[in-house]
Amino acid sequence: MKMMKTLKPILSVSLCVIMLLGLAGCSSSGGTAFTGGKRIIRISHAQSETHPEHLGLLAFKEYIEENLGDKYEVEIYPNEILGSASKAIELTQTGAIDFVVAGTANLETFADVYEIFSMPYLFTSEEAYFATMQDTDYMEQVYASTDEAGFRVLTWYNAGTRNVYATTKIETPDDMKGLKIRVQQSPASISLVQAFGAAASPLSFGEVYTAIQQGVINGAENNELALTNNKHGEVAKYYSYTKHQMIPDMLIGNLKFLEGLSDDELAIFQEAARISTEVEMEYWDEQIEEAKEIAETDMGVEFIDVNIDLFKAKVADLQEEMLEDNENIRDLYDHIQTINESIGTETATTSAEASDTEGGN
Repeated sequence: MKMMKTLKPILSVSLCVIMLLGLAGCSSSGGTAFTGGKRIIRISHAQSETHPEHLGLLAFKEYIEENLGDKYEVEIYPNEILGSASKAIELTQTGAIDFVVAGTANLETFADVYEIFSMPYLFTSEEAYFATMQDTDYMEQVYASTDEAGFRVLTWYNAGTRNVYATTKIETPDDMKGLKIRVQQSPASISLVQAFGAAASPLSFGEVYTAIQQGVINGAENNELALTNNKHGEVAKYYSYTKHQMIPDMLIGNLKFLEGLSDDELAIFQEAARISTEVEMEYWDEQIEEAKEIAETDMGVEFIDVNIDLFKAKVADLQEEMLEDNENIRDLYDHIQTINESIGTETATTSAEASDTEGGN
């Protein structure tokens, strides 16, 4: 659903109220609704209908309905129709909706282990990031950390590398002084942007376009799809590759619903989640390249390669501060460092082998 950006905040609130009234009205118990004898599964997310996450969720829906179509019907609500991520998480906790896609920053208040993903320059490469997230046995322990809050992560989605974009050109941290930059609602993300020299503004993602347009903020930090799918490239013309974070989005399910499934049904939902991640990742790289081309050609966005070391230096102490303040992230941090080192060793070995091969020709 496309909405005019200037009207989006008002319409989003109105739609959310209408939808919530509708959910309550058709509920038989605790927000649960049935149509034609089928249990309605509701999924909320913040992205557009063309975003890789939405396409992944369509695959989730297809697999569930192919295998359990006599029992379940899946409805997907994009564009924050049911409210911001924080609001949708609350609805998932209560069972008013069944699933929501949200960034790990939104989960920090429920399980502080998720704070690790807001740590600047945590992963040394995308390969290390993928290896960490695909380590299912380890990540299942992390996913169970929110059980007491009433929900559990089923799978993750690649949300790319986060970079800074603004209405003015940013080439060094000095260029960020005096700017107001939107961040996710995470203490670590706030500290990161402040260390870069800017003021951090933790707004809902759906408010970013209008806030930049009206000069409330000067920019934000996100992946390239925000420029095109969410039209931020219309109001922010400079995109700087600071590459400061790799933060996954998570598909979160109401725990009571998941525990109420039979073993066979749960296995189908888990497989649907796995397939949805596979599909999302297939579309991701393709859409990133398309987004860069559209943003540059049609929107006039300038992409800037910065000296990342200058930005790393500004947040050099932040990792250790986070480890000292939150002991619950230590084990995952050490696990990731092992993967970083392993991937680095593999890369170095491959490069050396390639060099030897080239030297012999």
